[in-house]
Amino acid sequence: MLEEALEHLVRGIVDHPDDVQVDMIDNRRGQRLEIRVHPDDLGRVIGRNGRTAKALRQVIKGVGDGVGARGIRVDVVDVDRR
Repeated sequence: MLEEALEHLVRGIVDHPDDVQVDMIDNRRGQRLEIRVHPDDLGRVIGRNGRTAKALRQVIKGVGDGVGARGIRVDVVDVDRR
């Protein structure tokens, strides 16, 4: 559910919505949602001084707390560093 919500939010702010990919990663440190976008959209998703990324994290934190999924991190991943 959180993956779909985050993907929907990100698709709404980018110029290349078909290139948006959100993956849930489970590891020993917990769960993490990774956002991958077209390289031209990376700045748009991060925002000035990271404001957009911070807002996305806050929304997902609120939704996650509401469905019992606490402590999920949200990371924007540069596609060139896969």
